[in-house]
Amino acid sequence: MADVPAAQENGSGPTVRRMQVGARLRSLRLAKGITREQAGYAIRGSDSKISRMELGRVAFMERDVTDLLKLYGIEDAAEHARLLALAREANTPGWWHAYGDVLATWFQNYLDLEQATELIRTYEIQFVPGLLQTDAYARAVIMLGHGRAAEDEISRRAGLRMARQQLLTRADPPRLWAVLDEAVLRRPIGGLEVLKQQIEHLIEMTALRNVRLQVIPFRSGGHAAAGGAFSILRFAHSDVPDVVYIEHLTSGLYLDKREDVDQYAAAMGRLFIEAEPPNRTPEILKEILGDLAAG
Repeated sequence: MADVPAAQENGSGPTVRRMQVGARLRSLRLAKGITREQAGYAIRGSDSKISRMELGRVAFMERDVTDLLKLYGIEDAAEHARLLALAREANTPGWWHAYGDVLATWFQNYLDLEQATELIRTYEIQFVPGLLQTDAYARAVIMLGHGRAAEDEISRRAGLRMARQQLLTRADPPRLWAVLDEAVLRRPIGGLEVLKQQIEHLIEMTALRNVRLQVIPFRSGGHAAAGGAFSILRFAHSDVPDVVYIEHLTSGLYLDKREDVDQYAAAMGRLFIEAEPPNRTPEILKEILGDLAAG
């Protein structure tokens, strides 16, 4: 498995750090009754720059953070030091930066968020989730979208996916709660042997305390999330809202508006109820393995 820098071990990531700093700056500004226009003027910028900073969508200049803290009347040296430290971390590239040659910018944002989660809820209808894939299965999935790529590039992409998986076994791992349509477990991605090895791996992964896996069997008919696959990320930081992630062929959609997140969370909740209970999953996986062996 690929080596991963210490940043992955503590769950840090620039996007979430920016969101933390931005949320704190916004709360301080509002507490003082200062408008975005006034704050922007104080740092030789505009109200739109303040808006982008508070939403965590831009890198932070230490001078700007210092000037804003002075404007907001924050004299506590410890608070200054804490926010400046977060701002520096927010400007530090994530460990996946080393894979920039095979990593789309829009997916870098997801990896950043993934590293800082405390709970990942995901629903899949076509593939086993990336965090649960074997190397062979991952390579087969990657080949579907990059069939003309050189072997070295395929290996790099698979290596990145394997490196991501260290998230689940680090010292403070997030919880992963995945719901898979039965079709995922019967589609022979990479061939029957690759699929069998993948299902055996899933059986092993269900033994982890932080992994919960459920299956929606064919016999259940329609269900709450017939529209397609999605994930909901929840963070340990109270000032960072839940994010819904929907992946497309060439981009990813991120939703963090409360009404959108609530709608997807409700659909996920219904999926948990409609799927077979987690304690049935190892038995279901073994049954599918038997079917595959029987041909």
